[in-house]
Amino acid sequence: MATNKKPGKWRARTLAVRAGTMRTSFQETSEALFLTSGFAYEGPEEAEARFKGEIDGYQYSRFGNPTVTMFEQRMAALEGAPVARATASGMAAVTATFLSGLRAGDHVVAAKAMFGSCRHVVEEILPRFGIQSTLVDGGDVDQWAQAMRPETKMLFLETPSNPTLAIVDLRAVAGIAHAGGARLVVDNAFATPCLQRPFEFGADIVVHSSTKYIDGQGRALGGVILCKEDFLKDHLQTFIRNTGPSISPFNAWVHLKSLETLDLRMRAHSDAAATVADFLGQQKNVTRVLYPFRPDHPQHNLARAQMECGGGVVAFEVEGGKTAAFKLGNALKIIDISNNLGDTKSLMTHPETTTHQKLTQAARAELGVTPGLLRLSVGLEDPADLCEDLEQALKVA
Repeated sequence: MATNKKPGKWRARTLAVRAGTMRTSFQETSEALFLTSGFAYEGPEEAEARFKGEIDGYQYSRFGNPTVTMFEQRMAALEGAPVARATASGMAAVTATFLSGLRAGDHVVAAKAMFGSCRHVVEEILPRFGIQSTLVDGGDVDQWAQAMRPETKMLFLETPSNPTLAIVDLRAVAGIAHAGGARLVVDNAFATPCLQRPFEFGADIVVHSSTKYIDGQGRALGGVILCKEDFLKDHLQTFIRNTGPSISPFNAWVHLKSLETLDLRMRAHSDAAATVADFLGQQKNVTRVLYPFRPDHPQHNLARAQMECGGGVVAFEVEGGKTAAFKLGNALKIIDISNNLGDTKSLMTHPETTTHQKLTQAARAELGVTPGLLRLSVGLEDPADLCEDLEQALKVA
């Protein structure tokens, strides 16, 4: 296989189309899908040399695959990361990062505002292996500093967070992590590398659920871990090779092709979400609207300093709690009810009863996940149609 010209100083939209491309002797213009589990060798000597690492080459798709490699290299180019490894899902990426880089006796500091499954891993799974954690208010820099211990090895956060879109000061938290000899891990799924590049603010590891905006059409599961060479060599590569959270070549190909339109989609999602957020802010029975680029967002200035656009997710609260929220959901005619996000189709979920259901009531209240809170992933429909759909549903609620 031949590799395209090296990226050099290509801009982001060119990288999204060209980076990492490898062509076979057929010179195909669309990246090839290598739907194979294994690879043949010229002889046993070549197999031995590949397994010893003496020569380059693929051995088994759990270890590496040409299609997966193209996806990984393109993601690394977009994030500005040295290396990337793709996984079967976003949660596989998060879990592999923790379990490969931590051991018994280590300590993690994490922001309280995070996806429910991530919080389960931090609070329930890591302690089984002797790894302790401290949860902090991600927006309070002092709390991050106060939670550090000599045994702290990782700091973990989402920004914007799920579902309340809280913003964390990446540069400040990265400085705290590095001063304590720890790595900063950032979940960048909501913003994507088109709107936010955490490595530029000091992050050491970035994780994605590529199921979301990177796929962009609700088709295939996937995840990505982006990191520096030392973390890959000392921790991640051996873990992935031997535990098998690998992405399928087909899913990697789907996500690879989706990257070609990611920048265009994210800006369209952001424009539509800003329009919908402003519309919701004018409705009488909407008590709260959360969108990073609205002036009334608590961390509006920080969001604009770290992100190019506000993203495609809006959170809002309706009067009447769960009853009103459910009435609104049942009255929608365009927007679908789904716990997924990042689709071309607009999707709404009620976090209290879905993504954050397993948290205690006190934990949900602390995060602002109230009975009336709804999370809306704004799709690529005409935003005027979405506003009309919300308007008639709000009247029912």
